[in-house]
Amino acid sequence: MKNSSTVAAGLVIAAFFSTLAAAAAQAGTCAFLPHAPQQHLVVKHDTLWDISGKFLEHPWCWGQVWGMNRAQIRDPHWIYPGQIVYLDRAAGRLRLGGPGFDAARATDTMRLSPQVRVQGMDRDAVPSIPVEVIEPFLSQPLIIEAGQLNAAPRIIAAQENHVFLGQNDKAYVRGDLKGATSFQVFRPGKPLTDPVSKLVLGHEAFYLGEVKLQALARGNADVHTFIVTSSVQEMGVGDQLMPTPAMPMRNYAPHLPPGPVDARVMSIYGGLTHAGQNQVISINRGALDGLDDGAVLELYRDGKIIADPGAGDAKLPDELVGSVFIFRVFRHISYALIMQVTQPVEVGDIALSPQ
Repeated sequence: MKNSSTVAAGLVIAAFFSTLAAAAAQAGTCAFLPHAPQQHLVVKHDTLWDISGKFLEHPWCWGQVWGMNRAQIRDPHWIYPGQIVYLDRAAGRLRLGGPGFDAARATDTMRLSPQVRVQGMDRDAVPSIPVEVIEPFLSQPLIIEAGQLNAAPRIIAAQENHVFLGQNDKAYVRGDLKGATSFQVFRPGKPLTDPVSKLVLGHEAFYLGEVKLQALARGNADVHTFIVTSSVQEMGVGDQLMPTPAMPMRNYAPHLPPGPVDARVMSIYGGLTHAGQNQVISINRGALDGLDDGAVLELYRDGKIIADPGAGDAKLPDELVGSVFIFRVFRHISYALIMQVTQPVEVGDIALSPQ
């Protein structure tokens, strides 16, 4: 009897490729490239975005044209190195196979049943986007939203009156731990200001390291004892703690946002003034605005106002300059990875739902 997870994953992949023709007709802009290749051999370091870009005019819409539902989108294990993605032009669909599979012989009554690996899936599966670029932004908040640290535990003293703390030092912490034992240490930094409302939505946070509870406050004391387990910057009195979050899913499928989104680029990570492909930006919309992980937005440069001698000022059309992939969502702010760009991205650029 087959492992139930193997069967389920096989059904996911079958659904992944079997409804392309009907979905493509509904997708509108999700069209195949006129000179798309007949097939593509999946190799290490491929991403699903790269693979889709070989076949589709808009790589971000592969989840839509392959007919995936949300449950399937959240399963990260579909394609592995060594498999082959075939374009069946006659049927208007893609097929997933392996070496030796003859795409020309594939029919609606004879379809390949993809082999699904149960062990090692996380290690071997092809990711949607370059994981190494976004990984630091998954394990650390890096954005502290307004009020988030108001009641957070804080370091009030260092071991033996040290000014700064390093690995294996003791830190004395005051505040409600809410049952947690592992924490990340932060120092609020540059404010993140909404380019439209001019309100401060949060702060970029300086991640300092990790601490672990050694002893809870006892008796008349109201101070907990922690040990610094890792340190990337010196931490000290006044720095604040947040519980170490569970590592979120590391593989995302691009999809249209659930509703219309009209956002602005709020900052470029690292304090830069311009950004290019594979750089991280923050935008002024988040979960409360309808965004979720994997949503794709198009980037526009705001059209300039020019003088028209005959009829006063006129606004030029907004210019499409690229696309971004939302990979981490806070309440009012999101991190996005720039996937494609024709001009450097600037703070204030517009991020909209794909048209």
